Amino acid sequence: MPDILADLLLGIGILFTLAGSLGMLRFPDFYTRLHAAGVTETLGMIAIVTGLMLKTESSGTLVRLVFIGVFMLVTVPIASHALAKAARHGGVRPALREEE
Repeated sequence: MPDILADLLLGIGILFTLAGSLGMLRFPDFYTRLHAAGVTETLGMIAIVTGLMLKTESSGTLVRLVFIGVFMLVTVPIASHALAKAARHGGVRPALREEE
């Protein structure tokens, strides 16, 4: 059962990461692209690291995965916020929505 759950989590993580990649290509401006990348990377990373935790048999590897997960949970949102704030101060404006 843990192997099936681990594979499912790894697949979900891959799908989130792929969705973030597609969002980077499809969204119109810097801010929406940054949002797509930051949110999906965080969710995908949580799923992938959790799946890897379920697959590992070594306690040393499990501890390393926990540290990687915590590090990513802290740094990705902070980096996204810092990039958005720097872009705003640099004069990058959101794309205007086209009226239909």
